[in-house]
Amino acid sequence: MAANMFVVPQTKGSVLCCKCGILMAPNPANMCVTCLRSEVDITEGLRKHATIMHCPECDSYLQPPRTWLKAQLESKELLTYCVKRLETDLKKVRLVNAEFIWTEPHSKRIKVKLKVQKEVLNGAILEQSYVVEYVLQDHMCESCTRFQANPDQWVASVQLRQRVSHRRTFFYLEQLILKHDAAVHAIKIKQMDQGIDFFFANKSHASKFVEFLDKVAPTKRRESKQLVSHDPKNNSYNYKYTFSVEISPICREDLICLPPRVAVSLGNLGPLVICTKVTNNIALLDPLTLRQCFLDPDQYWRYSFKSLLGSRQLVEYDVFNVEVGSPEFNVGGSKYVMADVEVARVTDYGKLFYVRTHLGHILKPGDRALGYDLYGANNNDNELDKYQNLVIPEVILIKKSYEEKRQKKRGEPRPWKLKSLDMELDESKGRGYEEKMNTEYEEFLRDLEENPELRFNLSLYRNKDYQPSEMASVSDGDDVPSVPLEELLADLELSEEEDGDDSMKD
Repeated sequence: MAANMFVVPQTKGSVLCCKCGILMAPNPANMCVTCLRSEVDITEGLRKHATIMHCPECDSYLQPPRTWLKAQLESKELLTYCVKRLETDLKKVRLVNAEFIWTEPHSKRIKVKLKVQKEVLNGAILEQSYVVEYVLQDHMCESCTRFQANPDQWVASVQLRQRVSHRRTFFYLEQLILKHDAAVHAIKIKQMDQGIDFFFANKSHASKFVEFLDKVAPTKRRESKQLVSHDPKNNSYNYKYTFSVEISPICREDLICLPPRVAVSLGNLGPLVICTKVTNNIALLDPLTLRQCFLDPDQYWRYSFKSLLGSRQLVEYDVFNVEVGSPEFNVGGSKYVMADVEVARVTDYGKLFYVRTHLGHILKPGDRALGYDLYGANNNDNELDKYQNLVIPEVILIKKSYEEKRQKKRGEPRPWKLKSLDMELDESKGRGYEEKMNTEYEEFLRDLEENPELRFNLSLYRNKDYQPSEMASVSDGDDVPSVPLEELLADLELSEEEDGDDSMKD
């Protein structure tokens, strides 16, 4: 029925421009776009030039009256800042689009192309683009001015410490800090014995950094302040604030003997347990029963116990026989298989050990494993003495060892790299301390290769200078763990200063 109905065809009308007479679609002004633009300029009265204050030291811009905004060239933040400087002008028109026009970085000029709309003659809407040129006027911000006058003039400091004999925890924390830009406001970072000192020009920045540390590590802190000056006329006080932050000495892969009260509160766990993960909580695993529990910072600092043995006391064993005794278990996202293994120390085959381990899924005859030698260890631990009838295993295996296979690849560069903090190093320690630091950093890189869970929260970057050799391609069949290329950040553009200096560690 509807198909047979008569439909009047609709045609779009056209009129002649009242100025030039060309045929055009009708509009309220009866003018073509060219004539309308020649008659009306909607950008008249809008500023085409502006001056902005720029701090050359920290690359920030003054947002009146006293706020300084950090922004990179041609970034979204800088574009928003530039548009807001014209806020009074843009009330007269409607902003449609804004984009940067490339200028030489050293020209002290920023050009922004704005596209605006405005209602003109008889309700017609006209759209027009124009360019605003911003002149950068160098002016140091308050914090940079203080720092230039006296580089040691800080308001708040964070003293981060861990009472252990290695720096593996600080290598890991350094990468977390870089990924989250937690120390972006630090005016100076200094490496200290058993820790790092961070100096800030503002107490709020130090407090925010301490809160970040509380979220990524089991810490306890103390705060103190020292009076620097006092003006009795306006009753103002200047203080220097110090935050002392201590990290728990419990590290990943440590062997721990739990105090009896802690073991009971965790459901009679252990008492001999392995620390498998350290975040703001401590993950503990019983290697004989595969039970896992978590200690929060309050629980730990209430008893404040230490490790029975640390990663420095790991001994390398040869694996001769493996008998799997259970199916695969998934504990806290990690897979374990209970097995009975026959091992002997690499340096002494005179004594064979028959032990039970949770590494049955990765160990096979001929492998090597790292573990704690409780048979020959001299343990003077008060917590261990509190257990009267405790049967102590002779060996507790911690992880598979790839040291023998890594000897073939010693000295070869890695296809990935890490960034590092701009830190003042303690050069008074001597060459021995530097070699120890390099050895510990190499162990940390190996831990990242062996443990995908450890590098999950870190940013690893592709090494542009890496060129795989023919020998590397032949030996790819070895089961030495490595970082897959898909986990690396594809494009890392650094400044010339960072790329040329030692700001990236291989």
